[in-house]
Amino acid sequence: MGDKPIWEQIGSSFVQHYYRIFDTDRTHLGSLYSLPFQKIQHSITSQDHQPTPDSCILSMVVGQLKADEDPIIGFHQIFILKNINDAWVCTNDMFRLALHNYG
Repeated sequence: MGDKPIWEQIGSSFVQHYYRIFDTDRTHLGSLYSLPFQKIQHSITSQDHQPTPDSCILSMVVGQLKADEDPIIGFHQIFILKNINDAWVCTNDMFRLALHNYG
């Protein structure tokens, strides 16, 4: 069937790396995040990647997470990856917990 498109390879590698670092030692993600929990575990359900017209990669992730002793909850996250000086960096990151208000 052939290899996956390059944006699928880069996007998938980024997602694996991001959540591995996030789950093991999130201090390596930089000071951009203010996260009050002590431990977290992500389970990735699905991921989709596609190229953008300006040679970036749009990555969408759906999964579940468990922080500290809180219940498991769903989440959605979107990244825009850009190649700067031969390194792929995350230029945009959107995150949303899958909360529903049935009131």
